[in-house]
Amino acid sequence: MESQMMHKASFVSSNSVANRCRFSSIASSPKPSSIATRRTTRRASPVLSMSKKDDGTGGFTYKDSGVDIDAGAELVRRIAKMSPGIGGFSGLIPRGDSYYSVFGMDGVGTKLKIAFETGMHETVGIDLVAMSVNDIVTCGAKPLAFLDYYGCGHLDVDLAETVIKGIVDGCELSGCTYGLKGGETAEMPGFYAEGEYDLVGCAYGEVKKDSVIDGKNIVAGDVLIGLPSSGLHSNGYSLARRVVAESGFSLKDQLPGGSIALGEALMAPTVIYVKQVLEMIDQGGVKGMAHITGGGFTDNIPRVLPDGLGVVVHTDAWELPPLFSFIQKYGNVEDSEMRRTFNMGIGMVMVVSPEAALRILGEAENGDYVAYRIGHVIDGEGVTYL
Repeated sequence: MESQMMHKASFVSSNSVANRCRFSSIASSPKPSSIATRRTTRRASPVLSMSKKDDGTGGFTYKDSGVDIDAGAELVRRIAKMSPGIGGFSGLIPRGDSYYSVFGMDGVGTKLKIAFETGMHETVGIDLVAMSVNDIVTCGAKPLAFLDYYGCGHLDVDLAETVIKGIVDGCELSGCTYGLKGGETAEMPGFYAEGEYDLVGCAYGEVKKDSVIDGKNIVAGDVLIGLPSSGLHSNGYSLARRVVAESGFSLKDQLPGGSIALGEALMAPTVIYVKQVLEMIDQGGVKGMAHITGGGFTDNIPRVLPDGLGVVVHTDAWELPPLFSFIQKYGNVEDSEMRRTFNMGIGMVMVVSPEAALRILGEAENGDYVAYRIGHVIDGEGVTYL
């Protein structure tokens, strides 16, 4: 790099211990190579994505928009050969006799392109934190600290401050014990377009060894609880942006069926589920969790299931938010493509015992939060939609 600067305080707390999908293995010793990455393995699912261009109907697909989920999965398989243990929503390293340190890393993706177009930079930092802390909480981990990377061609100090303030806000919303403890600002002329930047973040947390949520105890008959999303969160924007570009709508136009502008709907910050989920875990009965990000329901839910189990998802169990209806209508996107690209209005899926489901749904009816019973676990494979 031609110029790089460490920003904020270095992470030095001796008490701090610290992310992404059901882990495929737990490191046997705290070696540097055991640190988690965002890379995750996916099992094959019987519900596959099909490009409508292939059957002559001309509907948009994620692959046509430049993102090939299958190619990403192939790269993960190759990396796993070089570094066994890669995979899962988060990576765990044993710490002493009682705890695992938990790591996760993610970014905001091309949602940043919408931020550049709208000038809405206040909440992308929340997105950054959310994508990582929502990953580590799937194993029951509490976030302890967060690190970030801010890369740009020319450092606009006011803009960077606005973005990083969002990161600080995200840490507070997640209950991250030590908050933002370090990071890097990289100014690299000629590398980024004028006025643009990129973000990467790493969450660090911990979970007691006897409290890890790993899906191993899931059985047929367990219940799927869905927690609502605020919108697209931070996935599927390459496809969404293409639909918007060819729809005839501008980002300032009102979202059809909605009450806000299309740009505002696309920039809605990712929900941070940590506090709500940890409270549910403390009450018992939570067996597995899937953060619904890239791969949607189709790829993410099976990752938390033991071999030989699948799920049935009742798509009428919640109301589809207007933004997803807009994308499907104006992009002529088929159902299977939508379900493998977007969260469809459910950002976190919890697999719980029937008893826990009754408690959680009862609390939801009392207005403590919003949650839906969206399906159940069955003997079989993959995801079946009804």
